[in-house]
Amino acid sequence: MAKRRKRGEGSVHLRKDGRWEGRVVVGYDEKNLPITKNVLAKAKTVCQDKLKALQEACSGQPTEKIQPDMTFGEWLDFWYQNYSKPRLRPKSQLDYENSIYRHIIPALGHIQLSKLTTNDLQQFYMQMKKNGRLIRTQIYGEGLSDRMVRACHTRCLTALDRAVTDGLIRVNPAADCKLPPQNVKEMQLLTREEMQRFLIQAKEEGYYELFLLELATGLRRGEVLALQWDDLDFETGALHIQRQVYRANGELVVSAPKTKAALRTIVLPSALVGVLEEYRQQVSSRWMFPSPAKEDSPLDPATVRKRLQTILKHAGCRKVRFHDLRHLFVTTALENGMDVKTLSTIIGHVSAKTTLNVYTHVTDGMRQTAAAKIDQGIGKCEPQDGHGEGLPTQTSSPSPKTLFEPYRGKIRKSGTGCVTQINNHLWEGKFSPKWPDGKKHSRSVYASTEAECEAKLADLIRQMKTEIVEAKRLVSEGNWEEAMALAGQKKARGTRKAV
Repeated sequence: MAKRRKRGEGSVHLRKDGRWEGRVVVGYDEKNLPITKNVLAKAKTVCQDKLKALQEACSGQPTEKIQPDMTFGEWLDFWYQNYSKPRLRPKSQLDYENSIYRHIIPALGHIQLSKLTTNDLQQFYMQMKKNGRLIRTQIYGEGLSDRMVRACHTRCLTALDRAVTDGLIRVNPAADCKLPPQNVKEMQLLTREEMQRFLIQAKEEGYYELFLLELATGLRRGEVLALQWDDLDFETGALHIQRQVYRANGELVVSAPKTKAALRTIVLPSALVGVLEEYRQQVSSRWMFPSPAKEDSPLDPATVRKRLQTILKHAGCRKVRFHDLRHLFVTTALENGMDVKTLSTIIGHVSAKTTLNVYTHVTDGMRQTAAAKIDQGIGKCEPQDGHGEGLPTQTSSPSPKTLFEPYRGKIRKSGTGCVTQINNHLWEGKFSPKWPDGKKHSRSVYASTEAECEAKLADLIRQMKTEIVEAKRLVSEGNWEEAMALAGQKKARGTRKAV
């Protein structure tokens, strides 16, 4: 009886042409199918030597197929690295890695893949909702949001679906899990009067063209900031959307849009083209909205988000997100009779079904209005209570134009630092005085309200001024290292703290 070769040593057999062939598995492809290499020789011993050399050369490649007895953490890592990561954009990779390596694997990674149950996953989701947050617990609480829980579930569901396809498990334990409801943020729309004030204030602060273009097109934030002057044909008004900008790993990334539907051309109104043509004379960059801080770079999306809130506050408008300006465009277009299919193409949705699902509240109102009009036209009936509400009538008069004086801001006195709102829950106060080395060293404080931040900043300024006086005294005495140690100590303490 022939001696059986050990697993992983490959195989050697005699071919019909009289030569010996050695074959060994050197790895697995993206479908988990084996990748083999072979060697040929006239003698069996020579073939075995060649096969051994081939194995040594390929020793860095995996030779063991994935097995059902592997842990869920091992499988999740294998699935992400081989099946998921190659097709993801950098920002999506960060989101996936955050949920997989910081939440899922630490909690469930030790469980054997074939023994993972629906109850294990359900308990994990409940634990995330209760105390799953790892940072900024004093601001947001100990539990993670419903959105984060659903994101973790999506990763588990997709990875386990692949495990079923590869025959590692029979059924997907994540399929029957109960999830927290998908909370959709309510759209906040500006009234016509608020829009007037908003645009007047935006003009005062130098963002008029950007927000006017947004209100007239409904582009996504990354799309409008990635526009270049070559994308606009001033003669026809055709605007080509062919890239987007976003932030990943602290850097701005410009790339093609995610879907083919996002690659589109829209036609701008002639009045808007005229505004942009006049604005073009003031810009010496290929970007339509360039960064004032970096050369040949578009505006940072985070900068625009912060500036939007500042303009809204100065204009006395309600707080809205940048994406709400897109909602405002869509709502206005639907209410003015634009068909859903055309609108879906303009805003870059993959299908009109997506538009209908997102803007059901608007289309429902349109259907009620249409039904009321038909009733009036066919039945010669007067509109009843609740029907046709919101329709403009011949007797209705337009709202008077609001007289609004833009806010021109207050200039802070020198030596008082600056205060900036980072988000709805956090304010930052910063003071950057010159130290004896001639350089500015900044230090920051954080608070949950503007008034609290101003108070903390005042204390910080007094403390830093005292330190600077002490540093100057040390320099005069020749203790330069001790003086600079004060600045270094100050700089080390200037990290963001949760409030």
